[in-house]
Amino acid sequence: MNSVLEPRTKEDLFAPEIRAEIDEWIAKYPPEWKQSAVMAALRIVQDANGGWLSNESMDDVAAYLDMPPIAVYEVATFYSMYELKPVGKHKICVCTNVSCMINDVDKLVEHLEERLDVKMGGTTEDGKFTLKEVECLGACGGAPMMQIGRQYYESLTPELIDSILDGLE
Repeated sequence: MNSVLEPRTKEDLFAPEIRAEIDEWIAKYPPEWKQSAVMAALRIVQDANGGWLSNESMDDVAAYLDMPPIAVYEVATFYSMYELKPVGKHKICVCTNVSCMINDVDKLVEHLEERLDVKMGGTTEDGKFTLKEVECLGACGGAPMMQIGRQYYESLTPELIDSILDGLE
């Protein structure tokens, strides 16, 4: 382990498989624009860190992409897909925007909160579920909808939600 006085190299920042995945994204941009890979790098690091970003992990992304840490923090705090505190094993993102709202998403939110015994924005005591309100997931034709992991679930009903939740480990 490096002491505080020894600077860390880019190889020290992440495991080789994480560096390789970030490097695939960096390669999509001209060398002078490698910071354009920041969103992908944050997602990769978040996935590797149990679904959330610590300040240290964001600092490491900044160092890896040769950009100021504040620029990474700005991205991580602006977009709702990044988490700045630990989340449950399954993050349930519920769209509450216009299309979902006019299709009674508020009743589905009540159902989820009762079923999971947690309010929107919280994590269940067992750490299995985090319930998160999101502005729009871009699936208005299937409203009301939610996302768990990378899977979209559309045309939701309380019964369908129960079936989905029962199918998760």
